[in-house]
Amino acid sequence: MNRYGSPKVLKDPAKLSFDYVPERLVHRERQMDRLRMIFRPVLESGVSQTALLIGNVGTGKTATSKRFCLDLVREGNERGRPMDFVVVNCRQRSTEAAVLLRLVTHFDERFPDRGFSTMEMLRALRKHVETRGLHLVVVLDEADVLLRRGAGDLIYQLSRFDEEKIGGRASLSLILVSQKYLLDLLDPASLSTFRRANTIQFDRYTAPELRDIVAERAKLAFHPGTVPDESIDLIADISAEFGDARFAIEILEKAGMLAEEERSEQVTAENVRAAKAFTYSVVTRSKVEGLDVQRRLVLLATARAMKDRAYVTTGEVEKMYHVVAEEHGQRPRGHTQFWAYLQAVSGEGLLETKVSGDPSGGRTTYISVPDIPVKVLSEMLEEMLSEPED
Repeated sequence: MNRYGSPKVLKDPAKLSFDYVPERLVHRERQMDRLRMIFRPVLESGVSQTALLIGNVGTGKTATSKRFCLDLVREGNERGRPMDFVVVNCRQRSTEAAVLLRLVTHFDERFPDRGFSTMEMLRALRKHVETRGLHLVVVLDEADVLLRRGAGDLIYQLSRFDEEKIGGRASLSLILVSQKYLLDLLDPASLSTFRRANTIQFDRYTAPELRDIVAERAKLAFHPGTVPDESIDLIADISAEFGDARFAIEILEKAGMLAEEERSEQVTAENVRAAKAFTYSVVTRSKVEGLDVQRRLVLLATARAMKDRAYVTTGEVEKMYHVVAEEHGQRPRGHTQFWAYLQAVSGEGLLETKVSGDPSGGRTTYISVPDIPVKVLSEMLEEMLSEPED
């Protein structure tokens, strides 16, 4: 309870920020190990390295690069090898000059934002790095945006940063992060510095992986016991369509805020559905209006059976279907036809089904409504079914 006496589920909302980098990245251990292997010579032999991280939005590329760099700096300090890193978002800084300005101002915040050529800024960057005697890792996030704007020469300059140095340790390594494979966009000179074997793939997260990620963030950001397992399961199932951890964490954050607004002691399935409706909803009134009476009844039965639950079985929905059909003066159809209606509504994206095994060896179909609070859906359907037919 907070000082006003209302329940508080969120313990540390900052842990849900996209900028937050956990100490441990769930289900990205393999990619972290690959980066450590690639960059081991940086610590052991003082040579420079390059790597390319590829994957869709929300697959952990940026978080992995940040976590890796933080760990690398820590290990470098322990070994007496000063390290530093800079992450540049190339969608926000999409020119060579803008990227270089970000790198130079990392060391000198007062450096003028205009009046210097790219070569002058490169010289300034080299001076800062050499004066401090450190090895700098530059992470160019969304680097494909930069390359498509013709900034390939900057990649060349950074990848050959120490080329004129004779002897001594290298002072700069480069990590490119992109949604798409971009080595083909590099000119031959730049490409020669990138080893294709140093490409690390980030696949979309699966539903079980997303569940682990959401559970871990819930543990960090929420008070114990305030995010039930079924709410975590529902968030994972909702976001599995995209395999996007950012989307899953965004839903978790919004659901937590909605629970606090309601002064609820837990983040309920209804909070999750409402959060999905706020963030990305495929449910529209026109979609529901496009259903015939029987399919509306099946959807209403699903919403009615769920209440505050995340999932219901087809058997529970079918029983409720008979009740709501009679309430609205309709003859309920048999099991085979009911199942066909259920599949049709699912095909419209208005509900989702998943099959799960049980201890007896049987199979049970579970139904969820991921996109809209079932209370809102029930009210919408009741209103439509009460309207006189044309």
